[in-house]
Amino acid sequence: MKQGRDPRSSEQRAHVRTKMIHGRSQSPHWEYGHHVVPPISSSATFRLDSVARGAMGFTDFAHDADPSHELVYVYDRLDEPTRGMLEENLADAEGGDTALCFASGMAAISGVVQCLLQQSDELISHHVIYGCTYSLFTNWLPRYGIGVRYEDLTDLERLREAVGPNTRMVYFETPVNPDMTLIDIAGVCEIVAEFNRGRDDDRRIRVVVDNTFATPVCQRPMEFGADVVCHSLTKGIGGFGTDIGGVVIMPMDLRNRMLLYRKDFGGTLSPKAAWATLVYGLPSLATRMANYQKTAHHVAKFLASHPKVERVLYPGIETFPQFQLAKQQMRDPKGRFSPGSMLYFVLKDADAAGRKGNEFIDHIAHNAYSICLAVSLGQIKTLIECPYSMTHSSMPADEKARHGVVPGGIRLSCGLEDWEDIVSDLDVALAAV
Repeated sequence: MKQGRDPRSSEQRAHVRTKMIHGRSQSPHWEYGHHVVPPISSSATFRLDSVARGAMGFTDFAHDADPSHELVYVYDRLDEPTRGMLEENLADAEGGDTALCFASGMAAISGVVQCLLQQSDELISHHVIYGCTYSLFTNWLPRYGIGVRYEDLTDLERLREAVGPNTRMVYFETPVNPDMTLIDIAGVCEIVAEFNRGRDDDRRIRVVVDNTFATPVCQRPMEFGADVVCHSLTKGIGGFGTDIGGVVIMPMDLRNRMLLYRKDFGGTLSPKAAWATLVYGLPSLATRMANYQKTAHHVAKFLASHPKVERVLYPGIETFPQFQLAKQQMRDPKGRFSPGSMLYFVLKDADAAGRKGNEFIDHIAHNAYSICLAVSLGQIKTLIECPYSMTHSSMPADEKARHGVVPGGIRLSCGLEDWEDIVSDLDVALAAV
């Protein structure tokens, strides 16, 4: 590098994929310009020069942060440099102002809900969501006096009718876990904007999107008007199945409130988990996703043509019911169609108990080499599971039946194995049931 060259000029021109690998060339969190790999902080507390400096740290990270202040580290739960670097890079990847990381995806979702809602407020959620999120909304929010309404958010007119004077949040996943339904982010945001025009800022409705299935490589909800984006870092962004974490990407006006919540309720992502995601997960995400979805396309085509498969739901094939919306919404940062790595399929002739689907998954668990029976997703290994009895078990049976989460449904997260090996294992298992 020539003396005096400012790397920021090149950084400003760089694409998102490059930024996810290199991060910011200069960060207020740490001077790490001479480290090719960002360093890890392993200190729970930090040495201070004075009481006044310590007081500034508590004020900035716990009460009323002033972005013009020099960052002062006091205690890991408030903030620390490794996690701070990851948060900067995640905010850049999603196109948000700022980000805060939590100990898990559910800690992140809980933080958003508790920061934005209070007693007598109402949340509108899509009627199918991840099982633990459903449990949070159903078992816990009512205890705090927060109302929850489950609606079919693919029907935008139904959303318009459902919004009431106490509605403060519209929450959904897209693609939906597990059935891959897409929600029109721009359409939802347009309706919410209509209601917000007549409301004071403190009573406006926020649109919150769980973008875990797609990752910022395949979709960036803030580009369509979403206020807040959540991720389980454990999944595609983390990528290797070694660390649990979550993140909330948000506008700057929510940062102080979220910092205060994280300080008081805990659930902060550890520096070691942040470092793994910063060094291994996020930098490899674009490359992994490119290969994941190539494999997913081959697998979906194979399953769609198999006589024992009733239906396959994958946004990347033309038989997907919302294929046109997928092409509009699921795009990488360069505008290329990026339908992701997840698919959902159902076998033919499955009885009410989903016996064939369970037999199929059990056969995979005992005999397949390239596919693992395990929950989670977005990892380098291909994972298969039965949402009805596993990840979505907290939903009542009648709710699952009404919304298409059937006993024989199978969720597959495509990894980095050779796609021909995955297809071969699926073919053998299908022959056995």
